[in-house]
Amino acid sequence: MKKLLLSAAVATLLFQVSCITTERETATAKNDGKVFMPMPPNQRARLTERSILNTVRSSHNFTSNKQKDNFVLLLQGPKILNAQARFIIIDATGDTIRNEVMPATALLSDRDLENPSAATVRDKEIAILKAMNAFFSSDRFTQPAISRTADQPEDVEPQVWAAIQGDSKAVGFDYIGTGGRERRIAYAKELQRAVVIAQ
Repeated sequence: MKKLLLSAAVATLLFQVSCITTERETATAKNDGKVFMPMPPNQRARLTERSILNTVRSSHNFTSNKQKDNFVLLLQGPKILNAQARFIIIDATGDTIRNEVMPATALLSDRDLENPSAATVRDKEIAILKAMNAFFSSDRFTQPAISRTADQPEDVEPQVWAAIQGDSKAVGFDYIGTGGRERRIAYAKELQRAVVIAQ
């Protein structure tokens, strides 16, 4: 009988404590009695030209063979097809050595789409996102950046070509640039900058 009375007393005490806590919380609540209402669509955050829709990152030797640099590709804009792809290279010290902006559609190629003439907006968006994922694939990096027997293109300055060709440890990176043209960049240690050596 004593055990039963003791259990009843404990249960009553716990109930009173829970009621006190609930009353205290209710008394200090700031939204007492308010019903949750979702924010109206016209007041929600809108996607703008600066909105980041997707980010791809990779680390690779580029400016140095001892420390890896960070390669970043950002997709910025309100919609994937209308967005800009921002290609950034940041060295190990945190300095930005490349910051290039191109339309997201530059990442598209006919081989990315099963039927380019019948591709829907969704097909193109998916192809852009897939191209972003493959943008920094390891087969796009070459060392040396150019062979010693390669001929200098007309649109590359002799000083730039000599700086890259004379450095057997220079790393080249191939990617699709503005206008959909494939280009190769490398870091010229003599000039302390990333340069385009083929396009």
